[in-house]
Amino acid sequence: MLSDNSPPLLISILNYRTPKLAIDCLGSLVSEVQALPGTRVIVGDNDSGDGSVELIRAAIETNGWGDWASVLPLDHNGGCAFGNNAAIRQGLESDNPPDYFLLLNPDTLVKPGALQILIKFMNEHPQIGLAGSGQELPDGTPLLCAFRFHTILSELDRGWRLGILSKVLHKWIVAPPLPETATQTDWVGGASIMIRREVFEQVGLLDEGYFLYYEEVDLCLRARRAGWTCWYVPESVIIHIVGQSTGVTTPTDTPKRLPQYMFDSRRRYFLKNHGWLYTALADMAWLSGYAVWRVRRVLQGKPDRDPPQLLSDSIQNSVFFKAKLDQIAKS
Repeated sequence: MLSDNSPPLLISILNYRTPKLAIDCLGSLVSEVQALPGTRVIVGDNDSGDGSVELIRAAIETNGWGDWASVLPLDHNGGCAFGNNAAIRQGLESDNPPDYFLLLNPDTLVKPGALQILIKFMNEHPQIGLAGSGQELPDGTPLLCAFRFHTILSELDRGWRLGILSKVLHKWIVAPPLPETATQTDWVGGASIMIRREVFEQVGLLDEGYFLYYEEVDLCLRARRAGWTCWYVPESVIIHIVGQSTGVTTPTDTPKRLPQYMFDSRRRYFLKNHGWLYTALADMAWLSGYAVWRVRRVLQGKPDRDPPQLLSDSIQNSVFFKAKLDQIAKS
């Protein structure tokens, strides 16, 4: 247990029609809250409209969590950044703003000591602005959660899926093999990411122009440009029941067609951070490689594990086929 003068922590859990998961997540936090005096948890609800607010409030009252957990109903579903920012603003505007914020998915369970490890690590390294936990499936399988920033070369590798090319471009692959010890990385998975208060004060909150996906990548890039580092801390572990809060990336289900917001978020990230020309080149790298892969897959008799209509959707959502791109980039 850390001492009573440990810096306060605010945990933001954003719920959208997953009240059972959010309640289980709260239950996994009990020992961490007891070990970290001053910790508060806000469960934001993105206008679920399914009784989530009432169910979560009832669970908080029944379990006696009311001295550290509360529910924040929101008036519409504005996406991940919107919902988390509502909780973050409450913390920043409070009389005793927390030193750290933790963004935590509702489809996670926090293993004992996970948050204490992150806070201790960041206390010992004041130059670190963000840190992410290791993640594993319920059966213990590790999940990739320490990443490099997306580039033209990473898009080329993602599209071509060619072993020899991946070896040449190994320094640019977005999801390299997981390190076994705490390591600096470009960005970490948003299912469990701790952020120092000064990062928000310096670079601003999550960009609400992203509905879902890329908002944590964007924040990590802005923090990097402001001089903060981001680290992956595998000693801190959470269980991630992947895709349950979004319905998109469930690893065992038949792939579903990707939602529009995934394409919008990718395009916004490249346009905002790298400009139109760079985005166009990234689109060309991805589309050319993926088109060749689709032909090679058939010729080689490989299974098709991609979401339906991925190529056509990617073409239609590239910068070449979207209007008002300059307006999007400046917004």
